[in-house]
Amino acid sequence: MHIHSNSFRDGQPIPAEFAMGQPQGFAPNRNPHLAWDDTPGGTRSFVLLCIDPDAPTVPAMVGRKDVQIPVEQPRGDFVHWTMVDIPADVRAIAAGSCSDGIVARGKRSPPGPAGARQGLNDYTGWFAGDADMAGDYFGYDGPYPPFNDLRTHRYFFRLFALDVAQLDVSGRFTASDVLRAMQGHVLAQTQVHGTYSLHEG
Repeated sequence: MHIHSNSFRDGQPIPAEFAMGQPQGFAPNRNPHLAWDDTPGGTRSFVLLCIDPDAPTVPAMVGRKDVQIPVEQPRGDFVHWTMVDIPADVRAIAAGSCSDGIVARGKRSPPGPAGARQGLNDYTGWFAGDADMAGDYFGYDGPYPPFNDLRTHRYFFRLFALDVAQLDVSGRFTASDVLRAMQGHVLAQTQVHGTYSLHEG
């Protein structure tokens, strides 16, 4: 199984069109194009995750003009997209078809392939204390790494082929819930990644 994107090349920068933030503020926040092939026999659905493994682990340093986040700071995962129950006959997701703009307090029912379900991304926790932005962020919301972070962030779009048509998750499910529920059901997996940074100089 192989996945690719017409929106960015594997290992190369992701255009600001597909990010949530850019140097002057918010960005268009469109989901990138993704397509896949060579799926295994017996596939009954797909799961798609987008995870940034380079998120800073010291929140107090984020977004400060008087300090830079060092490359060597320990990092954690930040989930940007969680989608399950993508039908077995789907082979592509068009750019902008699942996210086209920023919705304050989060998209309640983000569009996607018929039958697919989308879970929470980690902006749900990040904006939790913000009176204007707090809410449940379902579906895709793109890169918005700290401008003062010296590390270039990587965004991995991971696709899994499953032997079940519906995954046993519900409600406000997260990527962690999905990874647990998938155990024993993954027939194949593949990934493509792009990079993004707002650090200048």
